[in-house]
Amino acid sequence: MINCWANKRKERQERDHIVFTTLKRIFTSEELYRNWGLLLLRVGIGGSMIFFHGYAKLTGGPEVWEQVGASMGIFGIHTMPMLWGALAAMAEFFGSLLLIFGILFRPAALGLAGTMVVAVFHHLHLPADHAAAGWAGASHALELACVYTALLLTGPGRFRISRW
Repeated sequence: MINCWANKRKERQERDHIVFTTLKRIFTSEELYRNWGLLLLRVGIGGSMIFFHGYAKLTGGPEVWEQVGASMGIFGIHTMPMLWGALAAMAEFFGSLLLIFGILFRPAALGLAGTMVVAVFHHLHLPADHAAAGWAGASHALELACVYTALLLTGPGRFRISRW
């Protein structure tokens, strides 16, 4: 009976050693998991931008592009709203694809960050009775602008197509 407990104790110690060694490796090795984290961030943020924002704008056509591009009026740019809207749609769709695959990564991140800054100002200039007005409406775009700016500064990481 005592020998059985001793064996179980030894098994538990070995299991605990494996768990603690793995946790130590995760929390002390910056380079080991940094690239996996960047890949997860690129695929997650890029994929959600494509499916929830970029695709709808890109396939929405000239009416949607003009409506989106009208946000540039906040900055005093009132000409060619359809062009500005199409550029925003392309940044959100194709820029996110580039971000996911790590191709032309920094220009794509810059374009996406710029698009999100315009979106922040758009929400801040909506009428007060609008559901997406103010900082509550702008918070998502502000968060994404911060994420894209951070990605711009850190780079795509090791797992990218342009590496090969």
